[in-house]
Amino acid sequence: MLLTGTLVAALAFAGAAPTEDVRVHTGVINGAPYRVEVPPDWNGTVLLYNHGFYSFGYTPAEVDLTNQPQAKAPLLAEGYALAASQYANPHGYSVPDALRDQTALLDWFHANVGTPRRVLTWGESGGGLTSVLLAEHDPHRIDGVLAMCGPVGGGGALFDQLLDLAFTVRTLLAPELEVVRLTDPIANEAKAAEVLRAAKSTPEGRARLALANAFASVPGWSRSLQPRSTDVAEQVGQQAKYDETIVLALAWGTKRADIEARAGGNPSGNVGVDYRDLLRRSAERDLARQAYRDAGLDLSADLDRLAAAPRITPDAPAVRWLTRYGSPTGRGTAPVVTLHPVGDVVATGHERAYAEQVDPSRLRQLYVDRGGHCTHTAAEELVALGVLVDRVETGRWPTTAPNRLNAAAGRHGPELRFLFDWTVNESGTAEPGFVRHHPAPLTR
Repeated sequence: MLLTGTLVAALAFAGAAPTEDVRVHTGVINGAPYRVEVPPDWNGTVLLYNHGFYSFGYTPAEVDLTNQPQAKAPLLAEGYALAASQYANPHGYSVPDALRDQTALLDWFHANVGTPRRVLTWGESGGGLTSVLLAEHDPHRIDGVLAMCGPVGGGGALFDQLLDLAFTVRTLLAPELEVVRLTDPIANEAKAAEVLRAAKSTPEGRARLALANAFASVPGWSRSLQPRSTDVAEQVGQQAKYDETIVLALAWGTKRADIEARAGGNPSGNVGVDYRDLLRRSAERDLARQAYRDAGLDLSADLDRLAAAPRITPDAPAVRWLTRYGSPTGRGTAPVVTLHPVGDVVATGHERAYAEQVDPSRLRQLYVDRGGHCTHTAAEELVALGVLVDRVETGRWPTTAPNRLNAAAGRHGPELRFLFDWTVNESGTAEPGFVRHHPAPLTR
């Protein structure tokens, strides 16, 4: 059997959770709202969920307990207790708040619910990074990790890549844009949005956007319910969709300002960076080169412009802060499962970088063949969680061949294979998409 426990079989009838008997605890600990749900037949395991980096102005009405909401009922039906803090400061780069507030919530759980037999921590996007760091921060309490679509190669690598993207756009398209030490993040973000809209409307602009995105390994595949296009202009348009929806605040706006405020300065720079070399190593280099050919632009001349542009020096204390709160060491004893769409804006190279740090005997890395950020279905996430549960309970990894994982995910009903692509307001049912994938290295 793929999973030695009963997780997959139990999950085949989603919606069977006796939700009327679930004990729900809500409250606030040191300014951090929390929610805990405990089923009547609690199996002794707590699933501690870490949310991603919320945008400023957005806070969910209820504390998130899972990434895909459809996963909640079958997990409760299987006897798992679900717990999560929303953090005292949930917006922007919330890793330090998460480490403090999730630890406090576990203390509360011990005192008010009971001592868990096991604690598994999981999360998506920035919460995937938080999950890994939480297990390193508190290794005696965390028994396993599921890190989904997160920058597990490190926050430093993520913000350096975003700086490369923003630096290229500024150098080649809009010298008026600020990329570090922003004086007016909201105005700068709005200006960057205008620049992106204008650039994607011309062949020359698309070529330079493709180059900028290649440096950050942003794939030309943002639509989660469509296969990757073979059309160059469409692929660059999908890179631009990522830029307009996810990258914008991180590279030019409120989230860029937030990381600098938290770190006490600028944590990223490009002194000594050779952009020709970055392009050579990028997973998206062929798209950029073809976009330049289609536009009739001289790629070498633009690379010369980047080579000649003044560099950005990071602030050493801010670099140390981001290393402390954003760079996994790979040390620890807890098994880790990672799950990532191959077309994610957070490049799968992060998984490769993380794997180079971790004892391979305690790591399994899973991929789904899909575009979009964190676009796993509930079925795929539950199967990945089942892999982790098997490893924790038996001490051995189950088979993770894609055909076996897809068969397990396919046993779920369509309600657990539902996806909503918010970037284009498109929804539908996705077939299980587990696939073998060998990530290109991070460009930084």
